[in-house]
Amino acid sequence: MPADPQRSVTSHPPLGSGTSAVEVRRSSRRRRTVSAYREGDRTIVLIPARMSEAEEQRWVTVMLDKLAAQESKRLLGDSDLTERAERLSEQYFSGRARPTSVRWVTNQNTRWGSCTPSEGSIRLSHRLQGMPEYVVDYVLVHELAHLLVPGHGPRFWRLLEAYPRTERARGYLEGVVAADRLPHLPAAREE
Repeated sequence: MPADPQRSVTSHPPLGSGTSAVEVRRSSRRRRTVSAYREGDRTIVLIPARMSEAEEQRWVTVMLDKLAAQESKRLLGDSDLTERAERLSEQYFSGRARPTSVRWVTNQNTRWGSCTPSEGSIRLSHRLQGMPEYVVDYVLVHELAHLLVPGHGPRFWRLLEAYPRTERARGYLEGVVAADRLPHLPAAREE
């Protein structure tokens, strides 16, 4: 049976979510659960009718992040990375950053990505696989920016300001690095 939506709202999603529209559907039959799914370039979020506007906003953000994490867990192949890099170059650099190759590598254990501007090649560490989509996108945007500006000077960082989730992605990666440095306690023995 179809849901009983009380209202349907289409809004612009949070910056950097990778989705062009979010549609919120309220249902009087839905009591506690919230769910979401993708429909083309839109995200449909299903919520209980009694939720406040503030709860709605919070749940939309939570569900967008949850969907992005699920989608990024599907391992991307090199051709998927290339398509993603082309899309990101179009979106943030008007297509000016044109890599000749974009691929996953397993020999980068201290870097998230690398770029050789003279060859136009971009390599991403396999350690990024399974991380949220916005984090992988940040690393791709970072390396694409190196095709336009080789170093890490002020011009380079101004380019990265175009990507709205730069600070969040950097914080996520810093957290991963910090977690790797924590002492690992031996697993508790079963008795």
